[in-house]
Amino acid sequence: MPANLTPQYYSAEEKYKKGRSAEEKIEGLQEMLAVIPKHKGTEKLQADLKKRLSQMRDESLQKKKQTGGFNPFHVEKQGAGQVVLAGYPNTGKSALVAALTRAKIKVADFPFTTAVPATGMMPYEDVLVQLVDTPPFTAEGLPPGLTGTLRNADAILIIIDLNSGDCLTQLETSRHLLTERGVIDPEGESPLALPFLLLGMKADLPDAAANLEILAELQPELKILPVSVHSELTLLRETIYRLLDVNRIYGKTPGKKAEMERPFILKSGSTVLDLAYQIHRDFPNKLKSALVWGSARFDGQAVARDYLLQDKDIVELVI
Repeated sequence: MPANLTPQYYSAEEKYKKGRSAEEKIEGLQEMLAVIPKHKGTEKLQADLKKRLSQMRDESLQKKKQTGGFNPFHVEKQGAGQVVLAGYPNTGKSALVAALTRAKIKVADFPFTTAVPATGMMPYEDVLVQLVDTPPFTAEGLPPGLTGTLRNADAILIIIDLNSGDCLTQLETSRHLLTERGVIDPEGESPLALPFLLLGMKADLPDAAANLEILAELQPELKILPVSVHSELTLLRETIYRLLDVNRIYGKTPGKKAEMERPFILKSGSTVLDLAYQIHRDFPNKLKSALVWGSARFDGQAVARDYLLQDKDIVELVI
């Protein structure tokens, strides 16, 4: 089957070829993977791109370790995905991370308490999602190093203080700064932009409800989720997890029960072949088919390598 690669793919490939630094080449590979057509004709090419991307990331990390370079703004990813909180000083980022993860995040009533990124793991059903609290920014710009932290994330939570008189300024400035740096794209046109969610913190305080109404009138196209750390956060946990747009896939060894405690995490739209690549680099070449319980028409149905997996599928690979 022909690959039928698009102009967007060739543009991304040109960016990769012209990249001078490891970061530029990694960015080019990420864009190639984002825009490549997903069908059987590109399976091998997708696997090759993923292999190259993984190697380049490992080499880049190893080089930094060898040179002794330490970047306090780099946060190693853990769990089902990494979600970074961004916003103005004293908007409630640290309090939210502490409430969702029980991590010992320093929380204070004065601004600029967070000097470098701090992490916590948010439980959601059978997985953990990594939340990253970050140093605040203002209209003057982002702290040095913060852009890299944001771009490395899987999703962004933009935090505003609903009880503050300048919540509109916080909202507009946050969106402008993150859009300007290519972290988010409210228009949805950039394949490299990250999914994001607008959270209005301190929703239980006196002026929050009125300010939320004003924001809804001035920015009707935006959906702002009001949040209080003193209320039930179950729905927020699910909303954050759904923002990652991933599927939990449970592996099964022939003749044994499925491993239901440690699911593989794949982006929505991933196939059986993508799962095989994640399990072992040699599996894609040996993979014949798979048996699927869950989204298949009947339990244990044999499916092809390009079968689209769904959340909570159980998969047994046939090698």
